[in-house]
Amino acid sequence: MDDKIKVRDIIRKNISTKRQTSDKVMPSFFLLMASVSVITTLGIIAVLVVDASKFFSAVPLAEVFSTKLAPLSANPSYGILPLITGTLMTTIIAMIVAVPIGLGAAIYLSQFASARLRRFLKPMMEILAGIPTIVYGFFAYSFVTPLLMNVIPSLQAKNALSPGIVMGIMIIPMVASLSEDAMNSVPEIMREGALGLGSTKLETTFNVVIPAAISGIMASVVLGISRAIGETMIVTIASGSSKNFTLDITQSMQTMTAYIVEFTSGDAGSGTLGYYSLYAVGLLLFVFTLLINLLAQYISRKYREVY
Repeated sequence: MDDKIKVRDIIRKNISTKRQTSDKVMPSFFLLMASVSVITTLGIIAVLVVDASKFFSAVPLAEVFSTKLAPLSANPSYGILPLITGTLMTTIIAMIVAVPIGLGAAIYLSQFASARLRRFLKPMMEILAGIPTIVYGFFAYSFVTPLLMNVIPSLQAKNALSPGIVMGIMIIPMVASLSEDAMNSVPEIMREGALGLGSTKLETTFNVVIPAAISGIMASVVLGISRAIGETMIVTIASGSSKNFTLDITQSMQTMTAYIVEFTSGDAGSGTLGYYSLYAVGLLLFVFTLLINLLAQYISRKYREVY
């Protein structure tokens, strides 16, 4: 009997020791996992800042923020305003397409569609998010651009309009899905109260549901902007590589991401000023997307409704 008690005590002691060891080790392991994204972000910032500083130390700010970009000419110039303009123009076009269609789809799915139809439509819509962006790029170049040329004869083969439209189509699932989730989070009692007071379903949607879900809707729009600014393959294929400063969306434009792709394909030798300009553009792109994501978080916190 005593032997059995001793064995039982030894087993309990071993189990207790293992639990204590795991309780000490696992929090450190989980901390390491949580730190991976932070460490990676800091590493990216360090690389961008160090190499971009070499560019900014060699190029005056007056030239950096000029409208002339010709890094491979005999007298190279590194004005980034053409890249900023191209990025903003394609982003604006994309959001003009994505926001109305995405919000319309979200309103229908959350307020008007039957449960059976919703189960079919939402996965079909979200398939758009799974299509590779290079496929979107070829779609913009080989289908959308020729189609638009029939309507706009002055449209060039490479332009800002068609990639902007296709980027908007690509962003629709993001805007629609996040907006629908925000609308579905509005308590049903608010809808029932509005309907009980005599409002139609459409009036309830626009006067009750959308104002209550505005933080989530705005966050989806801002995140869509961030996605459009960072898009690479669509604009690389369909918008061309023209570095002219222009607001004409029928002409070829180059975005910041397309500029990086062009130079990393082998045009800029390592250690040259053109090479370091890639990091300057990358740092600027990083700052843009960071500010937009911070704006999305601010909007979500400021206008969030707690039920």
